[in-house]
Amino acid sequence: MSNTVVRLDNVVKTYSMGESEVHALRGISFAIEQGEFLSIMGPSGSGKSTCMNMIGCLDRPTSGIVEINGKETAKMTEKELALLRNQTVGFVFQQYHLIASMNVLENVMLPLKYQKVEKSERVERAKQALEAVGLGERIKHRPHELSGGQKQRVAIARAMITKPKILLADEPTGALDSTTGKQVMEMFSKINQEQGTTVIIVTHDPGIGASTQRCIKILDGQLV
Repeated sequence: MSNTVVRLDNVVKTYSMGESEVHALRGISFAIEQGEFLSIMGPSGSGKSTCMNMIGCLDRPTSGIVEINGKETAKMTEKELALLRNQTVGFVFQQYHLIASMNVLENVMLPLKYQKVEKSERVERAKQALEAVGLGERIKHRPHELSGGQKQRVAIARAMITKPKILLADEPTGALDSTTGKQVMEMFSKINQEQGTTVIIVTHDPGIGASTQRCIKILDGQLV
C-alpha cells in the first residue's frame, strides 16, 4: 500500500497571455509521502504558486500527471475536484481570508457547513480546533479585533477542522513579524507531529525552507 499523497510526474503548465505563452511549470516531477513536513521554495515567478495550485486541486496540468491521494486530477470533473479538495486539503493563506462579518467561531465552522455536518457538531469541533490553537477565549471576537498572529491561528484552525490529509500553506508567515512567524511555524510542526498531517509550506523565504524536514526548490518552472 503506497503512502504517497502527492505525485507530480513530468508536469507542464502553460498559460496563454494574449499572443504570448507563459511556461509556469516545465516538466516537474516529485512525490510527497503521508506525514511529511516540507516546503516548496522559490522566488516570485518561479512556478511555486502554480505548483501549489496543482496540489490543492485548484488547477490542472497542461500535460503530465498530478495525483492527489491516489486520484489523477486531469481526469476529474470540476465537481469531483471540488470534492477531493474539500475532503483532502486544508488551505492557509498569507492574507488569512477570514470573513469580516463572522466571528471567529463562525469562520472556523464554515468548511463543515459545506460538508453538511450538523450544526451542533460544527460548533463543538470548531471550539476544539480553536482550543488547539490557543484561541478558546476568543470565539466571539471578529477578525478586526485580532492581531495578525491570532488571525493566522484562526485560519489554521479553519484549515484543520475537516481533518485534511494535506495542509497547504501559502506564505503563511509573510504578513507576520519574525517572532509571530516562528510561533506559526512551530504550530505547523506540532500539527504534523501530533496528527500525522502532511504539511506543505509554499515560501520564498530560505529561513522557512530550512526549518522544514525537506525543501523542494523551484526556479523558472523547474526543480533546482
